[in-house]
Amino acid sequence: MTISNDHLSGFVIGAGAAAAAYYYYRKNQPQVDEFLRKQGIELPSLQVERDLGDWSIEDLVREKERLEDLISEREYSDQQSPPSDRPAEPQPASAPEMA
Repeated sequence: MTISNDHLSGFVIGAGAAAAAYYYYRKNQPQVDEFLRKQGIELPSLQVERDLGDWSIEDLVREKERLEDLISEREYSDQQSPPSDRPAEPQPASAPEMA
């Protein structure tokens, strides 16, 4: 099967349409995300765009508690999982035996 001009033009048109859709999504991201949330689609909350220096004390405490909860959940699930599912813990290197 050879690549024809139809294949190339289809690829270029598809790439252009994807780039245009991404541009318009990023331009209208808050409105699009709100629409998707109203439709029942949960999107991750990305607050990395905000400078942490601009956060209020309440926001910082809320984020700290959320992170502590995530850490606790991970530690609990690691303790509950069977040993075969957990990655092997590194063993300390032992010194060679001298005879």
